[in-house]
Amino acid sequence: MLDVSRRELKYIIPDSSVTALAGQLSVFMRQDAHNGREGYLVRSLYFDTLNDRDFEDKVDGYDNRQKIRLRIYDTEAAEAKLELKEKMGSAQRKRSLTVSRREAEQMMQGNYGFLMGRSEPLAAYLYTFMTTRCYRPKCIVEYDRLAFCLDSNETRVTFDRKLRATEADLSLFRRDLPLYPVADCCQATMEVKYDRFLYTYVKNIVSAVGQTQVSNSKYCRARTISKRGRI
Repeated sequence: MLDVSRRELKYIIPDSSVTALAGQLSVFMRQDAHNGREGYLVRSLYFDTLNDRDFEDKVDGYDNRQKIRLRIYDTEAAEAKLELKEKMGSAQRKRSLTVSRREAEQMMQGNYGFLMGRSEPLAAYLYTFMTTRCYRPKCIVEYDRLAFCLDSNETRVTFDRKLRATEADLSLFRRDLPLYPVADCCQATMEVKYDRFLYTYVKNIVSAVGQTQVSNSKYCRARTISKRGRI
């Protein structure tokens, strides 16, 4: 089980500036092992209550809120990550479990019973939380990510591009999933994650972008059809 607590800053930046920023960061930070030439795929299936409480808490600006999702990096993956992401003010805590493809497919159908057979405390907590509050799959979000890391201080800078989504087909492992864009193709999301403090040289590179910090939820942007008028 993974349990990470850190701070997270988000910025909407011009897509055209990603290459220059990536070049500057690569001098001090190592590239994520999965980057490749264009980054790597991230696909997540998000869950919410019947009345979309998590969505509403985000839109209404509550400081304390959570998101529950299944995440994969390849449609042929044999496993997925079940993640609980909790926000408390500017602090973030993410706890995750690795589940098999079969278990992930059960969750796609709203069946969480297998979690009771797991030994991790998080599994029992998620089973109780998701069943008592009637969590159901809501949408799939996909994007291309370029990531840079520092092992010290849990520092990570990511660039997410080509944000696309669907609320119509929730087949997480489907290769030809029908997705539609939910962000301007000329924009990218830069996320800066760190524990305790941000190194000066990283802060200087990020600050040079000249963009204002935003509260940018990929999940909320993915709900633009069913939640039209609420975003």
